[in-house]
Amino acid sequence: MLVIHATDGVTAKQPPNIVFILADDLGIMDVGAFATHLSEAKLKDRFYETPHIDALTEKGIAFSQAYANQLCSPTRAAILTGQYASRLGVTTATPRTKTYYNQGIETPSGYSPHDAFGHKDAIKGQLAWGNAHSNTAVSPELPTLPKVLATHDCAFMGKWHLGGHGAKGQQPRDHGFTEIAYFDAGGSPYFNWRRLWDQRKPHYLTMPQDELMIGTSGNSSGKEYLTEDLTIQANRYLKQRARTPDQPFFLYFAHFSVHTPLQAQQDAIDYFAGRPQKGAGGQNNAIYAAMVKHLDDSVGSVMATLKQTGLEKNTIIVFSSDNGGVEYTSPPATDNFPFKGGKACLHEGGVRVPLVVYQSGKYDQGVWCDTPVNCIDFLPTFADLTGNSTPDGVDGQSLISLLEQPHAETPPRTFYWHYPFNVKVKHPDNGFPLTPHSAIRVGDHKLIWDWHGKVELYDIPADPFEQNDLARSQPNLTERLLGQLQAWLRKNVKAHYFPKLNPTYDADLDQRGPMVNLWPEHPH
Repeated sequence: MLVIHATDGVTAKQPPNIVFILADDLGIMDVGAFATHLSEAKLKDRFYETPHIDALTEKGIAFSQAYANQLCSPTRAAILTGQYASRLGVTTATPRTKTYYNQGIETPSGYSPHDAFGHKDAIKGQLAWGNAHSNTAVSPELPTLPKVLATHDCAFMGKWHLGGHGAKGQQPRDHGFTEIAYFDAGGSPYFNWRRLWDQRKPHYLTMPQDELMIGTSGNSSGKEYLTEDLTIQANRYLKQRARTPDQPFFLYFAHFSVHTPLQAQQDAIDYFAGRPQKGAGGQNNAIYAAMVKHLDDSVGSVMATLKQTGLEKNTIIVFSSDNGGVEYTSPPATDNFPFKGGKACLHEGGVRVPLVVYQSGKYDQGVWCDTPVNCIDFLPTFADLTGNSTPDGVDGQSLISLLEQPHAETPPRTFYWHYPFNVKVKHPDNGFPLTPHSAIRVGDHKLIWDWHGKVELYDIPADPFEQNDLARSQPNLTERLLGQLQAWLRKNVKAHYFPKLNPTYDADLDQRGPMVNLWPEHPH
């Protein structure tokens, strides 16, 4: 039998392929190589096992200060567009919810048809601010990744969560992706998922489309476990691409792992339940540990397929996560210690994520890059790596210079975050449900503004675990960064994506203490 390898007939000028693997809710301390590099943890004492991601990290270029957003949809919007998600109105990740589009209601001026009417957690007690709106879709009229990577066959699989929960015209195909298998929702069961992904009956009778475009389970592998099935389908795609080596490709493999529901194969659960390292670093959930293993096995399988097909040499592998690990489930899925906070928080545990880039023979130095980078950088980086142009209006910047010289000195950068919601996730310091937060990092300093009235300031390189709040000792810097953050928000974020003052708020009954309004515009 003749085996065709991707190197057969490939010219030296052909741009590289890219395989981008995005984990869901994988915390930076969930990966052994990152945990041991960034803390005093020892690999032999680790409860989780991530040998394949660790091997990728040891071979490639690992970024110790890579940032995403606090939740999945904002990060995915930033990746797809290279823009800050809050500029697009993607301010949170919603479950299925009512929008102007799916309710058949005329969209108000300035709003998106896919703006959610409302989204809130059940929180008792006084809340000074009401939640903002959030957009549930990214318009395919924007210059998104498949349009930018015009030289490549672009394929998508896994978690979408940017299409208005099945809205017509908002799915991967509408952006130019080939759809292998995908689901337009925040989470998915890991067993018996196919019927849910293939459903066609609209959620609402008012939805102006005959069929729901929620997803497709693709060409089934016959495997019962979702992570395993998607991996096999990804490998099929890679083997197909190896037969047409003159056509470069971009595979965006967005795993649902390790998002809830916490479900894993029983043999893996049993294995971790009996591990003597259980409980190390506060990580003791055997089901979650098994899910991390299934994800790691997927990365290893994709790497093996690239090597077997000959694609490895001309393929760049990028691995990352969409936000920090989840600490708010009962029992907790994971623990991000010593980083503060987790998913939904703007502290480092919520927004600092693992990131590795590897290409055999090129980006294979096995080094750490300590320069801060952001998920808005993926689009311009992928454009640069493939010889395509970055469109105007992109907030991110290409990381190719850091890939070439990981230790090079670079000018300080500024990053922004905006999360205008009250959520049941508890604040890592005061234990109350989170109130709206926004944040900015300028060079080494990161400021977090709690809209309830508190401002925190940290020197991140010196204090990565955010233990020493400098807001009082450096009032001038604090005031300057808060002003810079608020000026950016005013310029870039529409008014309905800001929190709104609660007219029934009673400061005397607020257990947090009275709200101090640091946003005098208080838009309505």
